[in-house]
Amino acid sequence: MSGIIRVYKRDEEGVLHFREGWFDEDYSQFVMNYGVVGHQSKTEETDVPDAEAAEGLMDAFAAQCAEDGYAEIPDDEQFWVVAQFALKTKDGTDRDRYLEEKAKDALISHLAWRGLGTVERTEFSDYKLNIVCLCPEVNKAVNAIKVCSRGEDLDFTKLSIGAAPYSEPDNFKLKHSAKPASSFSL
Repeated sequence: MSGIIRVYKRDEEGVLHFREGWFDEDYSQFVMNYGVVGHQSKTEETDVPDAEAAEGLMDAFAAQCAEDGYAEIPDDEQFWVVAQFALKTKDGTDRDRYLEEKAKDALISHLAWRGLGTVERTEFSDYKLNIVCLCPEVNKAVNAIKVCSRGEDLDFTKLSIGAAPYSEPDNFKLKHSAKPASSFSL
């Protein structure tokens, strides 16, 4: 099974739309998720009898997306967006590891259902927890991370967000800080 198909297309006004399709083995369903990037998506499920039938639906979905002008966005046309939480200790405590899991899970879901990208990894650095995301639209991703952080009680007062082009992972610009700051570093 080929995993998930995630494709995008800009309309005549320049608005980015997305479509995703995957086979949910637990429920024996082909799931299609679609909408305007940055907004809660719509979802449709289709019951399928087996993995072979699901593969056929995946192929048909991919063909229809291509016919409608949707395509994958190459990594080098996307952006690194990092949600960074200030910590009280250098290496993190058990509470910080709980925050890491909670924040990662919340951001995976929040970004995915809005077509805003994927959580690629989490890491602890000096007094910081970094949640590294790969996103097609920076400003919408930054806003979504702020909304998610507030809504999930993820220490919003300790949140900073930085972004960099995919090809310039050492060139982060500060996009949000709960405290006065002018720069962003991992």
